[in-house]
Amino acid sequence: MNKLCEMQSFVMVVDTGSITEAARQLGTAKSMVSQRIAQLEKRLGSIVLERGRQARLTEAGEVFYRYCVRILSEVEEAEDAVLAFQSSLRGSLRLAAPMAFSIRYLTPILSSFAVRYPELRLDIEFDDRHVNLHEERYDAAIRIGELPDSSLVAKTITANRHIICASPDYLAAHGTPQTPQELSEHSAMLYVNREPHGMWTLPVNNGLESFRVRCRMRTNNGHQLMEAAKAGMGLAILPTFLAAQAIVDGELQEVLAPYAPRGGNISAVYRRSQRASPKLQALTDFLCEQIGSPPLWEQLLAAHSAG
Repeated sequence: MNKLCEMQSFVMVVDTGSITEAARQLGTAKSMVSQRIAQLEKRLGSIVLERGRQARLTEAGEVFYRYCVRILSEVEEAEDAVLAFQSSLRGSLRLAAPMAFSIRYLTPILSSFAVRYPELRLDIEFDDRHVNLHEERYDAAIRIGELPDSSLVAKTITANRHIICASPDYLAAHGTPQTPQELSEHSAMLYVNREPHGMWTLPVNNGLESFRVRCRMRTNNGHQLMEAAKAGMGLAILPTFLAAQAIVDGELQEVLAPYAPRGGNISAVYRRSQRASPKLQALTDFLCEQIGSPPLWEQLLAAHSAG
């Protein structure tokens, strides 16, 4: 059996924690993954995985895993180097992307990208958590917001503007806040990935200050924040890529515009070793082309304001 197939299956089992999930992500049968691991251990003469509720590495497995990750990465880089000489992209591209942005914008764009490059196989995972590109075998991830310093390369796709908003009915019933200090008198929805302590951090006088709000709902889903705001439950901080259409339709209204929190950027991030990858270059160029500058949702808001 092909050694690289065995190594790929082994690494995927370690990264996902189970043979079942590894088989799902590899697009093969669970029995095939089990067979590859068994063949690998037989060839090595050593147990590399302890089977159980969750597959765990043995001491020998930890050593072998580190080598496998490096070897598979180098094989992928070698293939990319050859593909750079060809006009058509081939192979696979594994991408992680956030849920809220993907549902509204990224899914049709990635479908068009796949059509443009029919020989390129896309493997896309939608999840708001920050995946580990080094350990989880992703080629790239789409990240939204301020990026921490890291060893990853970041390519900015567009700015990610945030606004504070509420439904017209909520504002009619409870008043429109004029200063951040009035937020303590208002109900609000919190995005737990950004506001785990129940405070909103807003720019005030060239600095940042934190303000407590009356928590009406906590969620890790941007669409839930928006729907709660549209339903009149309170104030919400939303990215304009989510809120734009609701504002145009009169379902939401921006408040406290001078104190809108920073949203960072929408970026594609990838490992430094893949900086010259033609697949990633094609992906980032296509995203920039399709999203536009200014992005589609900001064009929608500008047209609404002008009208």
